[in-house]
Amino acid sequence: MIMKFAYADPPYLGCGHLYAAHHSEALAWDEPSEHRRLVERLCDEYPDGWALSLHVPSLQIIREMCPADCRTGVWLKSFASFKPNVNPAYCWEPVIWRGGRKYTRKDATVRDFLVEPIAMMKGLPGAKPRKFCRWIFSLLNAQKGDTMDDLFPGTGIVGASWAEWTGSKSPLPHLPLEKIGDARGP
Repeated sequence: MIMKFAYADPPYLGCGHLYAAHHSEALAWDEPSEHRRLVERLCDEYPDGWALSLHVPSLQIIREMCPADCRTGVWLKSFASFKPNVNPAYCWEPVIWRGGRKYTRKDATVRDFLVEPIAMMKGLPGAKPRKFCRWIFSLLNAQKGDTMDDLFPGTGIVGASWAEWTGSKSPLPHLPLEKIGDARGP
């Protein structure tokens, strides 16, 4: 059965100023109501499954907006940028996801965490690495033939990673799969 999924990586709550030069509506994301509308949209338009990136300071607020059957995964950043006057540093990001294709007992077990360094020098704050994208696809058990809508395309890495995941033509340079690794485990 073909499924329709979405990934959303909006400006994090309170961080709209970081994206104001890239998007005229960035500051709207400083309001919790904008995130609530996004969660409602994800639930309404993507009943097969979706994933949502957020940051630790907003986890409690946004998690309460989500249906009870959502799960929370963790991206542990093995290398992260340190911010002045933030100690201990935030070296992980939550990902809330819902739904996805059911796994069978014969399928490899997908972990609800990923250890991967941040993406560097991609031209946009918060850009995700390819292995992170593959992990999101694994959480949802997305397969060739499915669709994956990237609601905040930013650098285009989600679309490029999806093309590589499904074997279709990628809009970005191809990275051999053996260098990406398998998001299902080490």
